[in-house]
Amino acid sequence: MTGSNVVSPSLWLKPLIVGGALLSSSMVAWPMDLLQAYETAKINDATILESRATAQGVRERLPQARAQLLPNVSFSAVRNRNHLISTVPNILGVEKTTETSYPSSSNTLTVRQPLFRTQQTAQYRQAKALVDDAEATLAQDEQNLAVRVSTAYFEAMLTHEQLGLVLAQRKAYATQLDAAAKSLARGAGTRTDVDDAQARLDMNAALELEARRSIEYTLRQLQTLVNQPIDKLATLDLLKFELQDPQPNRVEDWYERAERNSPQLQSLRAQVEASRQEVDKARAGHYPTLDAVAQWSRSDSESVTNTSQSYTNKVIGVQLNMPIFAGGYVNATVRQALAGQERAEQGLEAARRDLGMRVFKEFRGVAENIPKIRALEQALRSADQSVLSSSKSFQAGNRTIVDVLDAEQRRMVVLRDLAQTRYLYLISRVRLLALVGGADVEAITAINQVLKS
Repeated sequence: MTGSNVVSPSLWLKPLIVGGALLSSSMVAWPMDLLQAYETAKINDATILESRATAQGVRERLPQARAQLLPNVSFSAVRNRNHLISTVPNILGVEKTTETSYPSSSNTLTVRQPLFRTQQTAQYRQAKALVDDAEATLAQDEQNLAVRVSTAYFEAMLTHEQLGLVLAQRKAYATQLDAAAKSLARGAGTRTDVDDAQARLDMNAALELEARRSIEYTLRQLQTLVNQPIDKLATLDLLKFELQDPQPNRVEDWYERAERNSPQLQSLRAQVEASRQEVDKARAGHYPTLDAVAQWSRSDSESVTNTSQSYTNKVIGVQLNMPIFAGGYVNATVRQALAGQERAEQGLEAARRDLGMRVFKEFRGVAENIPKIRALEQALRSADQSVLSSSKSFQAGNRTIVDVLDAEQRRMVVLRDLAQTRYLYLISRVRLLALVGGADVEAITAINQVLKS
């Protein structure tokens, strides 16, 4: 068949091929870096969502307390249908029964304005303190979220790196086992060298299983925070990894920052203030209350004797209530509130001391891991040279395969310790910032710069 209307198969297949390629590229799993994990956790983490809901609920206590100090306006309306049956004796002493039906109604409008109510005033101040406590608790949970995400993310990265070390070690052991077997075949080696290399290779298989299990656990832990599957993680970019001393570089300055900015201390200070207002509320039981009252009422047919009459009454005045004796209840509540205040104050002091210790620990974790990382980097260079020298000596017949395996083992230990120390350094930076209320998006972004996709 010939003709200009015939379409070549390559022309209609090409769009399908291109579309399929684009679809495949869009399904490639891209690594989730630390900042993305943190932003996702802020949206999906159940703990932070619970904290936000709690804070929103506590915020409503303030308008509730304020309402107790504002005018209260109420209106009531009553409509009745009355049916009266009365039996009375007449002048002759004969009882006579009569029935009367009539409607009645009343409307009342009341306005009450508190003038002097120490309990409601203290309750309003307490509500403000409780809102401050809720806001500080939410801020603390946000700081904790940054720590939890960073810790989970770096632990997951560390397990991946440890698996890489185990696989590299297996490759080295397999190479050494092959060399030992060939050396034995030539008559230059010993059976002990082969058995030693085989034993280390077998142990490496167990370490690989453990490393893969750790990866599965740490990934699941991170997925719980972000509430979505994670296929790949970013890796550490050693070219951008810079060791930075804490700024400021005096632990006393960090104490002062924690004293000013710690959400935990702000929460506890608000709790102390709330407990003080609770004492004032309890003492208010000794004080009178004074309200201004205005009332308008209209009634029709109030009783059977005035079924055709209407009344309008307007009242304005003040109402004073004076407590006289409550059986010791007020004194007991005051003592209870004072005990609560003492508990809150001591809790604040205990938290302040504990915070100082944690600041010291994390400050040292940042400052002391810096020289440790540098020392391990130097140890790694020495371990590399030791492996190289042992390998050359083995080839020259001056060292056994066991010496080479021991050198390789020491190198892997240094690599493992170096990786752990680097991640501990990063985690300590986040924890130190969280203790002073500084673990925010900007801080996470700065730390995320040392990662690469």
